[in-house]
Amino acid sequence: MAEGQDFDTAAFADQFSAMTDEELFVLMQKLEDESGDIPSKDRDSSEVFVRIAMVETAIEERFPGQLLAPYKDWQQRRLDI
Repeated sequence: MAEGQDFDTAAFADQFSAMTDEELFVLMQKLEDESGDIPSKDRDSSEVFVRIAMVETAIEERFPGQLLAPYKDWQQRRLDI
């Protein structure tokens, strides 16, 4: 992972426990937005996708058995406002 060599996965994951659900969902949305700007040829080496996977896991651990449904519901509520 060329671009992510300085990325500290443990430090990034440690931040999740202090985040509210809203903050975690906002982070996920921000990462998804950033991922849209990454050319497909660079996606395997992008730390953005590593971060997305980590946030997905944190959401799934916070909402057992619901996968990303709480995040998708949050997105929908934001669109309805």
